[in-house]
Amino acid sequence: MKYDISMNTLNTDDFIRLFDSAGWGRPERELVETSLKNSYVTFAVKNGDEVIAMARLIGDGGMAFFLKDLIVAPEYQGEGIGKTLLAYIEDYIRSQLKEGWWSYFQLMSAKNKDEFYLKCGFKSHPHEHSGHGFTKIIKK
Repeated sequence: MKYDISMNTLNTDDFIRLFDSAGWGRPERELVETSLKNSYVTFAVKNGDEVIAMARLIGDGGMAFFLKDLIVAPEYQGEGIGKTLLAYIEDYIRSQLKEGWWSYFQLMSAKNKDEFYLKCGFKSHPHEHSGHGFTKIIKK
């Protein structure tokens, strides 16, 4: 890959821009700042100074990691950036585990993106070892 991946460099403006480019709207700045600050780790893919893809991990550092907000800017999709970033994240998770440990790496796929994750080795829920995944949005 001809792009650079960095950890914990994702800033609020780039997050909001990429989130909006995925068609998910523009979340409030303070909400994004809080989310980035409390993420286990963030990832940014850069083309020069421009952040063209991102992802966040939330988790406990052992048995569970959850992928959030894996987004590649629309004009860069189809170049293998998402797949490369996902492999980088898997290597990162592996680096956090002690010998003999295992971890669940889970996510909730965006609409029409299931095939991408299946090709990357994820299993769809339900499967032989689990039930359905569920989401509930809580607002104040």
